[in-house]
Amino acid sequence: MKIVVIGGTGLIGTKLVAQLTARGHEAVAASPNTGVNTLTGEGLAEALKGAQVVVDVANSPSFEDKAVLEFFETSGHNLMAAEAVAGVQHHVALSVVGTERLQDSGYFRAKLAQEKLIKASPIPYTIVRATQFMEFLGAIAQAGTEGQTVRLSPAMVQPIASDDVAAAMADAALGTPVNGMVEIAGPERVGLSGLVQRYLTAMGDPRTVVADAKAPYFGLQLDDGSLTPGDKPTLGATTFENWLAKR
Repeated sequence: MKIVVIGGTGLIGTKLVAQLTARGHEAVAASPNTGVNTLTGEGLAEALKGAQVVVDVANSPSFEDKAVLEFFETSGHNLMAAEAVAGVQHHVALSVVGTERLQDSGYFRAKLAQEKLIKASPIPYTIVRATQFMEFLGAIAQAGTEGQTVRLSPAMVQPIASDDVAAAMADAALGTPVNGMVEIAGPERVGLSGLVQRYLTAMGDPRTVVADAKAPYFGLQLDDGSLTPGDKPTLGATTFENWLAKR
């Protein structure tokens, strides 16, 4: 089966293409690096010829409110139109757990707009909402850094390894469209500030994490339900300690 991976040269896309190929499918990495641009439409029709499934794991190059909304809306419109012409039978998209709860953020408003475009399309779909990737812990720490102190919320999180995200996206791509959303998360629910301290200590980073319930998370105020999944998420197998051991 031919499966086109939009954003196929990024963190998740690269792993997803490898997993789909290993499972015996024709996985095509589509991104500006391979001559496919969903913003301009360049190379899109050619890439989708003969594709049964499209998996969209692309992310905006800018998180500025206006730019990120334009990215997901323009890319989404172009992709849905091209898929309809090509006869794509299943659209799979990667989104974020908590999107509808975090609408004070321009990024999450843009992700919700993307989800609405997918739902409005006649193409059968599956939206996979993932918790934060373990690979982003360094960036989270940097965002909360003041000198040698990292001020972060102690709110609960349930981060997932990117390998497990790619595996879940592959499963969704090869499965039946659910015409709805599924959630994926890591196996452990922990406090954000404590987890980042464990990460920094393991990396030999001398910064100290201070738990502060009012500390912003990329401009957002968090509580224990902001970034955690519902009752029945699909859980990745990789624990934080196992993920660290591989780094």
